[in-house]
Amino acid sequence: MYHCRPSSCPVPCRAVAYRYQIVSLSKEQVQHIATLASLQLDEDEFDDIVAKLSSIVDFVNQLQGAPTDDVVPMAHPLNQVQRLRPDVVTEANERDAFQVNAPATQDGFYLVPKVIE
Repeated sequence: MYHCRPSSCPVPCRAVAYRYQIVSLSKEQVQHIATLASLQLDEDEFDDIVAKLSSIVDFVNQLQGAPTDDVVPMAHPLNQVQRLRPDVVTEANERDAFQVNAPATQDGFYLVPKVIE
């Protein structure tokens, strides 16, 4: 599995490649991920970040082995429906009263000075 297109990626990005196999990220892969995320990491942070990200990838790899063949996709875990209100007008149109104070209006729209050439 690639997180970006292999042809444009300077680092081999096979973070989750095999089921049930512990996959650790390299320092170069973490640097590439940091670049993609616009993060600047110090050299002394890399060992800790590599270990933490590798453990996350290993956990995701374990989740890949979970049997999900009989699981029905759902939008919400509690099987709730969204209560919708009726689509009716609840306030009167007072546009003309609001536009009385505007310096310039035309056909119900506010006129503003041009600011972009």
